[in-house]
Amino acid sequence: MAKVAVIQSGAHQHVVKEGDVISIQNVQGKSGKGTKIDFDTVLLVADGSSVKVGTPAVSGAKVSAEIIDEGLGDKVVVMKYRQKSRYYKKKGHRQPFTKVKITSL
Repeated sequence: MAKVAVIQSGAHQHVVKEGDVISIQNVQGKSGKGTKIDFDTVLLVADGSSVKVGTPAVSGAKVSAEIIDEGLGDKVVVMKYRQKSRYYKKKGHRQPFTKVKITSL
């Protein structure tokens, strides 16, 4: 069985293994394709026979990744409407994301 880890990025948690490509929230201060990122908040590490669960993080564990793409997600449309009062507002939002490839656990 492959080595698996649960990492925290911002307010989200992701289950990853080596070679995975995941989409995360933008990482502060890191940008550009090929940039290396280290996730220090590793909540769980499992390698087939043993499982280490952190309280809240596993000490000494680190997950390395490389940025492969950055962009904006799909548009989410937010509408406000009040009947009989001619009130109508339409607003769109595209959440920025960073796509990373996990290089080592």
